[in-house]
Amino acid sequence: MASPLPDASADRTHGEASEAQAPSDEALMERFCQGDGRAFDALYLRYRVPLHGFFRRMVGSTAAADDLLQVTFLHVVKARGRYARGEPLRPWLYAIARNAARDHLRLAHHREVGGESSERSLSRLEAPEEVVAAGADEVVALQKALAALPPKYREAVVMHQLEGLSFTEVARAVDSTPGAVKVRAHRGYQRLREVLAALRRDRSGGAP
Repeated sequence: MASPLPDASADRTHGEASEAQAPSDEALMERFCQGDGRAFDALYLRYRVPLHGFFRRMVGSTAAADDLLQVTFLHVVKARGRYARGEPLRPWLYAIARNAARDHLRLAHHREVGGESSERSLSRLEAPEEVVAAGADEVVALQKALAALPPKYREAVVMHQLEGLSFTEVARAVDSTPGAVKVRAHRGYQRLREVLAALRRDRSGGAP
């Protein structure tokens, strides 16, 4: 899938601004809505790495994450007229990403019915680079555990714990309340511990 999006060398002609001098997400989005293509490039470069990580954790595939990143930013272009001036951009952006991931998972599920089993699909899950140091077995176990969570729990865990969004931001992204998101994250952590414990028992031949 050829990318219509800017590459990592885009928008460097103005030099490297310090983080303190960088415009806010909302200011960049407002400029983009007014027709400033450089503002869109800056937003893409700011969010391409965290969103790609979000997609890898949600769908378990780097190739799918590549495509979903493009889908998300193309949707940002199409939906810019619906962005409310001053609205916090990060949860708005993650709401678009979450819907893209859910659509992908839904389509993947339909393709698996009557074909490839979910166990075989899970065995191909790819590891996030930042946890490779934990060891190959632990990485696979973590990815399988994430994949085993219900989507609403996985979203809460990934967005809050792994992507660093506040519960308020997660709530905006998933159209819920901070309290409900906290409950989902807590239950997701509990389920993760249970699944990881079961996977470790399986590897050790049933020993506790």
